[in-house]
Amino acid sequence: MAGGGFVAQSGGRNYEGGVTAFVIITCLVAAMGGLIFGYDIGISGGVTSMDSFLKKFFPSVYNKEKEERHDNMYCKFDSHLLQLFTSSLYLAALVASFFSSTVTRLFGRKISMLCGGLVFLAGAIVNGAAKNVAMLIIGRLLLGVGVGFANQSVPIYLSEMAPAQIRGALNIGFQMAITIGILAANLINYGTSKIEDGYGWRISLALAAVPALMIVVGSFFLPDTPNSILERGYPEKAKKMLQKIRGADNVEAEFQDLVDASEAAKKVENPWTNILQPRYRPQLVICALIPFFQQITGINVIMFYAPVLFKTLGFGDDASLMSAVILGMVNVVCTAVSIYSADRFGRRILFLEGGIQMIICQILVGVMIAINFGTNGVGEMSGSTANFVLFLICAYVAAFAWSWGPLGWLVPSEICPLEIRSAGQAINVSVNMFFTFFIGQFFLTMLCHLKFGLFLFFAGFVVIMTIFIYFFLPETKNVPIEEMNTVWKAHWFWSKYIPHDAVIGVDTHTA
Repeated sequence: MAGGGFVAQSGGRNYEGGVTAFVIITCLVAAMGGLIFGYDIGISGGVTSMDSFLKKFFPSVYNKEKEERHDNMYCKFDSHLLQLFTSSLYLAALVASFFSSTVTRLFGRKISMLCGGLVFLAGAIVNGAAKNVAMLIIGRLLLGVGVGFANQSVPIYLSEMAPAQIRGALNIGFQMAITIGILAANLINYGTSKIEDGYGWRISLALAAVPALMIVVGSFFLPDTPNSILERGYPEKAKKMLQKIRGADNVEAEFQDLVDASEAAKKVENPWTNILQPRYRPQLVICALIPFFQQITGINVIMFYAPVLFKTLGFGDDASLMSAVILGMVNVVCTAVSIYSADRFGRRILFLEGGIQMIICQILVGVMIAINFGTNGVGEMSGSTANFVLFLICAYVAAFAWSWGPLGWLVPSEICPLEIRSAGQAINVSVNMFFTFFIGQFFLTMLCHLKFGLFLFFAGFVVIMTIFIYFFLPETKNVPIEEMNTVWKAHWFWSKYIPHDAVIGVDTHTA
């Protein structure tokens, strides 16, 4: 069997302390780093569906959309330059994630968050003032660097600060912030689309400065994690911080685990070569495949291009933007469900249930589009059929929101020992950003060529990743982050890569 449950006292350790108001507040503030990512996901699709934006920057797309309103619906928005506006951010985030890994390790998690907020703020200013496509792309690249830094550092920060019994709930705060950012962006797009002078898109893009300022200001008040403080050579300060966040004076057992992990990490000259060692094969594979699978669900097709997709299916301008708002609300509510359920029911059951639900919804959406538009893209949906498709897409988003959405960030951030943690998270972010870029850049082209089969294409990948979870992902709920080795040693497949004499926090590998 592929997994099983573990309790917080695994390995014979019983950590003192509990859940304090201090750790809750700091994790909530840090989780706001997800707002910048979420706001951008939600804002880009709405902006690219605004006529005033298309007329100014992409007139050929605007003319094509207006002239071919009754022709092939699959191809009306197909434009590599328009897709580059959306996807360029994620290419920059991919590159930035490798630099942010070093910053996070050498200078601390909060400094990396601060850098992300500042660069994202600069990108928001450039985009809001854009005069041409070049300025748009430059602004998007700056936004991407900010996202790369924030997405690399925030999940690590949350996993290191949280006690094991609520690590899932607090870490999912990052995904919750992403969904709130998406919803806020959808609401703003709906409002700014009604501005008559045609500058609504500028307001939408410029308001990205608000979540950027929130993370910049918040970073100044955040403490760094005990793990990071130890990693930089301040053991007494790290112990005091651990006592503060756990609300107990006697933290010797947990602190000793942190010290052991830190000592093992110091022996590692290069975490990038270290993570390639066979003993870290489980972490390497999961840190690479989880974000790949997360993006190949096709979720960001819906989040990026929801208004465009709904216009393609025959919704009016207002109805398209309002449908995106509805999706955003579903996303927020169902992510909140995962905050409760991830630590109660475990990661595996959410992954598996969410995967099955997404498969069903994607197949049905593909079938409904095939029935109504066929392969030539000519046709239209009745109001009742369009509403049913909207319901299916909402059910699909709900499944993702309580499974692959939050867990795609939680699991990679909690499975890596300190000596490879920054490298593991950088791999997670970079793979995520690469395939987000790929999907964002080529979705409209893929829709033009694969037509309704695109949804069946994504459904096929969800089948594969659900099977992978069943066989290869063990349960990690309630396992202290520095004792995660016990999970791999007990797994039917991954145990072959773990040295038999491996001890928590001690590197038994010899050259």
